[in-house]
Amino acid sequence: MANNQSVRRHLDAFTRGGIIGKLEEGRSVTSVAAEFGIAHSIVSRLRRKFQTTGTAIRRFSSGRPRGTTPADDRYIVLQARRNRWQTAGEIARHMTQATGRPISRFTVARRLHGGGLFARRPVQCVPLTPAHRRRHPLWCREHRNWRDNEWGRVLFTDESRFSLSSDSHRILIWRERGSHNHPSNIIERDRYGGRGFLV
Repeated sequence: MANNQSVRRHLDAFTRGGIIGKLEEGRSVTSVAAEFGIAHSIVSRLRRKFQTTGTAIRRFSSGRPRGTTPADDRYIVLQARRNRWQTAGEIARHMTQATGRPISRFTVARRLHGGGLFARRPVQCVPLTPAHRRRHPLWCREHRNWRDNEWGRVLFTDESRFSLSSDSHRILIWRERGSHNHPSNIIERDRYGGRGFLV
């Protein structure tokens, strides 16, 4: 019996096709099993598989089954694109509540990587008001013809401002490769916003 099980595990696709061909010719399960030197139950299971699935090819699977469906995978990527500031843990909690199945943040991160999204720091820029945008070109046009002696009368002070508010600068967003400067991936932030003092 152990020998028959060993043979069953190693039946190749050609042999399986030959067995199905003999059965389709009208041969009995017993005679086909005797011809190939395998157990009656193996041929019987193979015939049943062919009748239900239409194929005799054995599909091999390894590891745990996927915790998400293809529809879940698409929804995870869509969620990250809608709100790039969500963490993988937040998306995982949302998906667990929506589907009723436990989904880990590591699974979410893998699905996002599969969808081309990676956790990266956003580009930071100083927020400019409409008034700033109007005044900057005017200032440049007024000073474009200045000579060295005129610039020599200008004092550029060396000041340092120290902020009293903490910022870890560890905010990450989900973005695609090559989309570094896309407007949706930029955060406007006053570098010295909040309380502070000048030295």
